[in-house]
Amino acid sequence: MKRLFVTQIYEAEVGNPPLLDELAHSIRSLAKDDEAGGRWSKEHRYAGYTSYASLDDLARRDPAFADVVRLVKPHVASFAKASAFDLKRPLRLDSLWVNLLWAAGSHRGHIHPHSVISGTLYVEIPKGSGSIAFEDPRLPLMMAAPPRENVTPEELRTVVTVEPKAGTLLLWESWLRHEVLAGKGRGHRLSISFNFA
Repeated sequence: MKRLFVTQIYEAEVGNPPLLDELAHSIRSLAKDDEAGGRWSKEHRYAGYTSYASLDDLARRDPAFADVVRLVKPHVASFAKASAFDLKRPLRLDSLWVNLLWAAGSHRGHIHPHSVISGTLYVEIPKGSGSIAFEDPRLPLMMAAPPRENVTPEELRTVVTVEPKAGTLLLWESWLRHEVLAGKGRGHRLSISFNFA
C-alpha cells in the first residue's frame, strides 16, 4: 500500500530548566505590564494573555527570547530538510509571541497565513491542561467518508492530539489547521509561538 500526502509534525524535547524558568518569569511580567496586549486579549476573548498583536520585538527586548530563537533555528532547519523544501536561503524568523492561557482555556482552530513553518515551545504546562489538536487538511472534502474505528492508527485519524509538557517543541507547516483544546486543570499554560517565512 502507498502512503501519500504525508503531513509531518516535528516534536523535540528541548528541556533547559534554567531557561524555562527565566522564560516563565518573562511571560508573567509581560502579561502584567503589556497593557495593549491585555486589551487585545480581552477584546478577542482570549482566556489569558498573548503578546501576539502588541509586541514584535521580544527577541531584542529580552535575552531569554533571543535564546529561544537560537534554540529553535536548527530544529526549523531540520524540519525544512525533512520536508524536502527547495529553499534558496534559510527560513527566517517572521514573528514570535508569548501566550499565558488558563489551563482550562482554549484557542479555536486557525492557521498561520504568510508563513512556511510555525511552532510552539511549551514553557509551563499545569496538570490537566488541554492538548493541541491538528486537523487533517482534507477534512472538508470527506463528505461521504465513514467514521473511523476507535483504534485507528494515528496516521489515519482526521484529528490528532499532542499533549505537550514543559520543554516540548512542536513544529508544523503553517497551513495546517490546529487548535488548543480546553483542559480541566488550574493555573496558566505558558508557551512561546513563532512563525518562520
